[in-house]
Amino acid sequence: MNLAIVFPPIDEILRWKPLFGDGTFAFNKIALIAFFAAFATLALFYVAGRKPKLVPTGVQNLAEMSIDFIQDGIIAQTMGTKKDDLKWTSYLTMLFFFLLFCNVTGILPFIQMPATARMGIPAMLAIVSWLLFIFMGFKKNGIGYIKAAVVPPQVPFALLFLVVPIEIISTFLVRPFSLAVRLFANMLAGHLLLVTFSVMGHGLLFAETAKVFFIPMTILPLILFVAITLFEVLVVFLQAYIFTILTAVYLGGAMHPEH
Repeated sequence: MNLAIVFPPIDEILRWKPLFGDGTFAFNKIALIAFFAAFATLALFYVAGRKPKLVPTGVQNLAEMSIDFIQDGIIAQTMGTKKDDLKWTSYLTMLFFFLLFCNVTGILPFIQMPATARMGIPAMLAIVSWLLFIFMGFKKNGIGYIKAAVVPPQVPFALLFLVVPIEIISTFLVRPFSLAVRLFANMLAGHLLLVTFSVMGHGLLFAETAKVFFIPMTILPLILFVAITLFEVLVVFLQAYIFTILTAVYLGGAMHPEH
């Protein structure tokens, strides 16, 4: 009895061949997904605002609920409700939907690869968020932002020699790294799990020998595949939300370090 379950090579799972170009300027399916995510985000709000109605319906209703969610569930909770805080609504809303569309391709049939499962996109977005909160910190607080960011209040002077280096590393170095790795690792793990159970189910179902015997054994991998897919629906939303709310937390801390 010979049963061979062959897993696809890493190049096929992660390193998709370029659609055109080569090397640094290659354009592959990950780049195509990123363009799709950007276009879908812009198209959503363009359609929603093209012919606004007094009583919103359809896409306009979805867009307005999303904006309320960002303002009330993220900005108000992490930054505040002042005019300067609410100015970040557009950026954070676009960031959330871009990540949502990048993530959702991981569970779409025939694509099944989230663009955020490659480190480039999470890293770039994390660097942008890092530059923004540092810029806003100096813009709002001047040079005093450095002290506010790395010297916690009411810490004994003797402990500052230990606390200040830790705060410098955690605030200015770890934050962008953790933002990128958290998103990348979660989306990659989900993608690999889906690949694993789909390959196992397919291999058992289409075994060349003892086919009748192996068909019942496909039930567990297929059940797990469906369960993980449903779980990934939650992860798709949750990871976009976590990245967005942490960006808001960092911006709020930079703009209002006294809090």
